[in-house]
Amino acid sequence: MGVFLSSVSGVFIILVMVAIGYILTERGWFDESSSKLISRLVTQIALPAYMITTIMHDFTANELKTLLPDLRYPVISMLILFAFSFAVIRVLRIKQSHAGLFSSMFFNSNTVFVGLPINLALFGDRSLPYVLVYYMANTTFFWTLGVWLIQRDGMGSAKINLWVTLKKVFSPPLLGFIVGVLLVMFHVTLPKFLMSDLSYIGGLTIPLSMFFIGIAVSNAGLSRMRIDVDALGILLGRFLFSPFLMAVLVLPSDMPVLMKQVFILQAAMPVMTNAPVVSKLYNADADYAAIMVTETTLVSVVVIPILMVIIKALV
Repeated sequence: MGVFLSSVSGVFIILVMVAIGYILTERGWFDESSSKLISRLVTQIALPAYMITTIMHDFTANELKTLLPDLRYPVISMLILFAFSFAVIRVLRIKQSHAGLFSSMFFNSNTVFVGLPINLALFGDRSLPYVLVYYMANTTFFWTLGVWLIQRDGMGSAKINLWVTLKKVFSPPLLGFIVGVLLVMFHVTLPKFLMSDLSYIGGLTIPLSMFFIGIAVSNAGLSRMRIDVDALGILLGRFLFSPFLMAVLVLPSDMPVLMKQVFILQAAMPVMTNAPVVSKLYNADADYAAIMVTETTLVSVVVIPILMVIIKALV
């Protein structure tokens, strides 16, 4: 019971900030341009700073050296989910007009705007590198395979722009992670004033991320929420198949317990907030993507405490 209450408390910490973002948007404080600004502030400024300070403060070189080999678990999981998504599409008779978008949302999760703050609320700063390992795999898959699938929906054919993909994969958060790792590996100590600045800026990450989700929920419109076959398939993929598969992969391994917990939880995060943006860019079904971002984000509030109890019992 204590685990469940702790998980509920962690989720409610997040939910209050999401609600503030939602209410302020409904009252006209935020609009679509505000959402874009907050997204850029988080991904390009606050999150990289947060990565550097947390890694330098909480981790040693030996701990960081053991992380990268475990990148194979989210990679294997997403490849299996990608293949499985086509079976789900056939069984549920998903419309071909957004089959690619369905598949992309089925195997990719929101590892930063929802996954990061929830893991930090539940597990603390020690979970950050594990979140980032999953993020590396997830981001790479979304900006390659995921975007290709969405592009194919909207344009009939698709190709991957290598330069654009590399810029998306090696994003500021990942570069911040790499810089933090290098500073720790080479035992570099930054000036105290600079660490303080990075700490203050990094502190914006969680509240701004939650405001962003609140704005997204408001813009999508709660009245448009629906549970049809298409939505049910995504909900099953995000909250049942994905965490179950990850649990099957990581539970027999000898990785740290916290890493197992983070990987399973990250696998059960909502649909990526980039999905509607990319869908709109390539003339795919952006409305469907926006609705699924909102629905999965709201459902995660119920699913995560239950999942945490299950994870604690298994791990």
